Amino acid sequence: MDMATALRDLGVTDDVLTHGEKDQLDRDGFLPLEGILTPEDVAGLTKRMAELTAAEGDRAGLEVHQENGTDRLADLVNKDPRFEVCFSHPRVLAAMRHVLGEFRLSSLNSRAALPGQGHQGLHADFGHPVEPGAYEVCNSIWLLDDFTPQNGATRVVPGSHRRGTMPGDEMANPGDEHPEQIQLTGKAGTVVVFNSHLWHGGTLNRTDKPRRAMHSYFALRHLPQQLDQQAYLRVETYKRLSPAQRFILDVSGTG
Repeated sequence: MDMATALRDLGVTDDVLTHGEKDQLDRDGFLPLEGILTPEDVAGLTKRMAELTAAEGDRAGLEVHQENGTDRLADLVNKDPRFEVCFSHPRVLAAMRHVLGEFRLSSLNSRAALPGQGHQGLHADFGHPVEPGAYEVCNSIWLLDDFTPQNGATRVVPGSHRRGTMPGDEMANPGDEHPEQIQLTGKAGTVVVFNSHLWHGGTLNRTDKPRRAMHSYFALRHLPQQLDQQAYLRVETYKRLSPAQRFILDVSGTG
């Protein structure tokens, strides 16, 4: 199995993304893909996440990261077949190929900003700036609620993946608003792919309900994964995955 074969087997063809979509991803650093999930998909995923959050309690998210003011889950690859869409959908994988070329899943997590919480400083998901085009990581936000200006929708600075700087290099406080920032609003079921070198961060949830999303995060194949998929892989997970899905996870056995 190689990258080209895995992507072909998962339905990725040259026309899965339009030229305009690829140009937007290059220029702005993000691309909303509407209607990836149906309302039924969203309902099933949110129900399963609520079950996992209740079952895991104060251990939820420990495999990768916990964050005050949010409900987090991690290692979703192992926790329900419904989450497989996050590392198998051809539109999302085509965007990852466009940004990264050869890649693998780094982690599949969820984040729910709780009422009155969720604000983050602007940051990039890599430790230092890179030259435009030499990108190392790329993320996707799977909207499980409508993202609105009120409920903590992610903010980004369009084009900042090409600046060659980090937020702290230009801002006295990356927690402040940036004059060029916008919020990524959209309907539940949308997936926003964003170059992880783009400056971004969660905003304050000013509503009385959590703002829920999943994140499937991808990186070049030589980089360490945020969650070591091989180490965490369950036998039953390995058995249900296709060879192409196993290649995307970069797992070679049952762990």
